[in-house]
Amino acid sequence: MDRIGDARYVLLGEASHGTADYYQVRDVLTRRLIEEKGFSFVAVEGDWPDCQAVHCSVVAAPGAPEDPARVLADFRRWPTWMWGNTDVAAFTRWLRRHNEQLPPERRVGFYGLDVYSLWESLHAVLEHLREHDPERVDDALEAYRCFEPYAEDPESYAVAARLAPEGCEPQVLSLLTELRRTAGRAGSPDGSLAEFAARQNAEVLAGAERYYRAMLEGGPESWNIRDRHMTDTLDRLMEHHGPGAKAVVWEHNTHIGDARATDMADTGMVSVGQLMRERHMGKGVVLVGFGSYSGTVVAADAWGGVPRVMDVPPARTGSLEDLLHAALSGERALFVFPHVQFQRPPTSGRGEWFHEEHGHRAIGVVYRPGYERLGNYVPTVLAERYDAFCHLDRTRALTPLRPMAAESREQQTWPAGV
Repeated sequence: MDRIGDARYVLLGEASHGTADYYQVRDVLTRRLIEEKGFSFVAVEGDWPDCQAVHCSVVAAPGAPEDPARVLADFRRWPTWMWGNTDVAAFTRWLRRHNEQLPPERRVGFYGLDVYSLWESLHAVLEHLREHDPERVDDALEAYRCFEPYAEDPESYAVAARLAPEGCEPQVLSLLTELRRTAGRAGSPDGSLAEFAARQNAEVLAGAERYYRAMLEGGPESWNIRDRHMTDTLDRLMEHHGPGAKAVVWEHNTHIGDARATDMADTGMVSVGQLMRERHMGKGVVLVGFGSYSGTVVAADAWGGVPRVMDVPPARTGSLEDLLHAALSGERALFVFPHVQFQRPPTSGRGEWFHEEHGHRAIGVVYRPGYERLGNYVPTVLAERYDAFCHLDRTRALTPLRPMAAESREQQTWPAGV
C-alpha cells in the first residue's frame, strides 16, 4: 500500500488462471484500494458483454440481479472458471454491498478488457441500436450479414480472410465510425453507460475482427492486437470515469508484467504493463506479479477441453520459484522493489538477485504438467518486470461456480492460453 501511494493504475497479476490464492490476495488488496484510496473500478481479463452484466449487478442497476454470482455462473465462453468461480463471487458480492452504501455516481465498476467477444458484441450493438437509434440499424445489419456465413466460428472467418484479406473490416469500421461520432460524451460515471457500452462493443468488434484475421498468421501480431486493445479499453474507461479516476486491473502476469523485462520483447511482443508504463508512468503505474512453487490448479489439456484439478509440480531447478522456495524455506513473502530506471538488456552484475534473469513460471488455461519443463517458463528480470512480487509458495486450485462442463467447440485463440 505504501508503494502504491497516489498511483492511479494498479495492475495485479497471477501466474495461472486457475489458482484460488492469487484471486484471494488480489481481493484483499483491491478492497483496501477501494476503501482507503478511492479506486474507481476493477477491470479484468474478461469479455466486455459478460462483465458489463456483472457491472450492472455490483452497482445495483435497475433490473440487474441482486446476486452477482448468478451472473458469473451464467458465463458461457470457455474458460468459464476464470471468472465464474467462488473467489470472484465473494469479491463481487462484497463490491455490491460496498456500492449500496454509496450514491450512484460514486459506485465502483467492474469491466472486461478483452477482445474475443466478436459475435456477442455484434449482437449487443444491434440490440442497442434497435432500442435507441433505429435509423442506424442498417449499418449494424451490414456488418452482421458479412459475418453471418461463418456461423459464429472465428477460425472459419480467419481462414476465409486469407482469401479476401479485407474481410469484414470495411463494414466494421463504418459501424465503429458512426458509434464513435455519436457516442455520449465521456467524463462522468453517471453518464450514459448504454452509449459508452455500445461504442465499446463496436471497439471490441473492430479489435476482434483484426485479431481473428491475424490469428492464423502466427507471430506476435495477434497477441499485440489483443494487449493494445485491452490498454485502449482501459484508457477509455478512465476517460469515462473522469478526472482523478483510479483503476485496478486483474490479468495474467504475461499481460500485466512489462514485456521488455522478458524474452517476449525479443519476438516483438508487447504487454499491457509495458504500454501502461509508456503511456502513464507520470500518473503512477504499479505492476504486481505473483508466483508459487507447487500446488494444484484448474486447467484443461487442450483448448476447449474439460477442465480438471491438476497437480502443479515443484518448480524447475534454478527457476525464480525454485530459488525463492529454497531461500524462504517454503514461507510466503512480499517483495517491493526499489524504483529503478528500466533497462534492457538485463542489468547483470549489479549483485541483487532481482536484477538477474531467471525463468518465471506461467500457466495458462491449457496446461500439461508432464511437459512443463519444456516450456511454461518466461526468462524474467523480476525488478524490471514488476514493481512488487508476491511469492505464495504452495497454492490451491480455485472452485468453479458450476460443474466443470463437457468439451467446448470454441476454437483456440492463443496457443499459450493466457
